Amino acid sequence: MTKQYTQEKRTLPTIALVGRVNVGKSTLFNKLIESPKAIISDVPGTTRTNNEGLIIWRGEEFRIIDTGGLTFTDDIPFEKEILEQSKAAMKEADIILFVTDAQTGILPQEHELAKHLRRIEQKPVILIANKADNKKHERNLTDAAWYKLGLGEPFPLSAASGKNTGDLLDIIVDLTKHVKRSKVKEDGVSVNASFSVTLIGKPNVGKSSLFNKLIGEDKVIVSDIPHTTREPHDTEVMYTPEQAEALPYRITFIDTAGIRRKAKVGKGLERESIHKSIDASTKADIALFVIDGTEEISTQDMQLGGLLERHAKSVIILLNKWDLSDDKADNKRNEIKTMIAQYLPHLNFAPILLVSGKTGYGVHKIFPELIHAWHARQIAVPVKALESFLKTATSAHAPSRGKGTRHPKLMGIRQIGTAPPVFEIFVKFRTSVHRSYINYLENRLREQFDFYAVPIIIKLTKMKR
Repeated sequence: MTKQYTQEKRTLPTIALVGRVNVGKSTLFNKLIESPKAIISDVPGTTRTNNEGLIIWRGEEFRIIDTGGLTFTDDIPFEKEILEQSKAAMKEADIILFVTDAQTGILPQEHELAKHLRRIEQKPVILIANKADNKKHERNLTDAAWYKLGLGEPFPLSAASGKNTGDLLDIIVDLTKHVKRSKVKEDGVSVNASFSVTLIGKPNVGKSSLFNKLIGEDKVIVSDIPHTTREPHDTEVMYTPEQAEALPYRITFIDTAGIRRKAKVGKGLERESIHKSIDASTKADIALFVIDGTEEISTQDMQLGGLLERHAKSVIILLNKWDLSDDKADNKRNEIKTMIAQYLPHLNFAPILLVSGKTGYGVHKIFPELIHAWHARQIAVPVKALESFLKTATSAHAPSRGKGTRHPKLMGIRQIGTAPPVFEIFVKFRTSVHRSYINYLENRLREQFDFYAVPIIIKLTKMKR
């Protein structure tokens, strides 16, 4: 069977930021992409998984990879994994920015990293002396220790203020003119649609494992330690449906940090991490809501479900770790789905898939569901079809009364928005409709027009006399 989804490899020149901890790589990353995408913190090892962004300068585009800070000791959690990710980024990059601290000077970690750089095939390496905020710091760069790295003259800049970053980008533009790459060009490929999908859930439900399976690469670090993922990480995947001559879909998957209850989260790193996760989830088109299939539905699961409902996200519920279930019979499946429906009634529109991020069970089923959900989110129903719908729905079940004594009458309906679908229903003067009847209309709309995995918003407007 041919694999229908592959990670999209950009043909843009690629730049990797490498260096030891706390030299300001993430600050420089944010400055160059002109967005606060990476979390900035004084805590060593804040960045764990490689972060990627896009630079636009002088009409040229570049892809940049921010890597985790290295210590070459066991003091920082995930040091081995961070080193492996840094090596992968250096191997993939066309240009390497070796970031150091102009104020602290050269430490043993820089010498160790320089050894790794020399093992990689010949490619431009720029020695960056960050935090060169004044002339005194720049004079320090004449010390012989900088030249013993064997990487040439250090380039002074300040990521915090932006000093000399424009000059650095000018150098990168000139260097990439001579970069030779043998990649197949894919940037101009025609696509059916492009949309974003976020993975959201509480800590340790297996989001990162599923993310790696979806993109087909172990790109983010997976661990049983809570809050391993600290920043949202996005990767583009091209998915081609089975239909003959079907155009592919460009899907951006976003892995997010596990979200705990506010009462359990202190100030600082985790709070900022959760804020970025929520922001990424509310901006995405579709949410893959990951729930641990080995545990009961928790209060935090219900709160996250409420968050998705409030932001009118299309939602697909993934019951992860299904491979660990002792009972995989159909009765057990139905029992679990019934339990989810009871605990998450506000997401009754969301389909439920049983999956395993560890083994890959059921992951291939996610892609067709996403395409179905994407198209459902865009549906615009013609006026005549809506008029016919309302007539049929009210004939089958007359409107039920809300407050007051007058029997309600629905005068008309129109669609006023898509993604998500929004409908306006006109109600007769001095009458009101019971909430249960709105639910009835919502269900009928979903059935008749295939509003799959998407919430339907219905607004009531009372007619004037």
